[in-house]
Amino acid sequence: MIGSMAQVKSQLILAEPCGTTPLAADAMTPAEATDMARVFKALSDPVRLRLLSLIASHGVGEVCVCDLTEKFDVTAPTISFHLKVLREAGLVESQRRATWVYYRVSQPMLANLSCFFATPALSAAR
Repeated sequence: MIGSMAQVKSQLILAEPCGTTPLAADAMTPAEATDMARVFKALSDPVRLRLLSLIASHGVGEVCVCDLTEKFDVTAPTISFHLKVLREAGLVESQRRATWVYYRVSQPMLANLSCFFATPALSAAR
């Protein structure tokens, strides 16, 4: 797991400026909470979390759906459903090429999630 997270971090291109307020900085508005809950709900399923990990860790930055379906013990329509949830949450982007769909991680969304979990530096007085 550590290796794949390092790969995600190496691929991360921070959006300037960060589109999300850090959790520890200000309280969320109801709209922000709704948006973030949708993202976390998408990530709460083990199949979707693994799909995101496989897409993010793929060496060329994008992966064909045909390469993803063979890695799971679920049907292709089930994988398509999970990819749709990830896409609707803004976590992945897709592009159709002939009969196949290619997926890549949404770098701005990863940057926003990274900013969301950022914490202020601990003060020296602590």
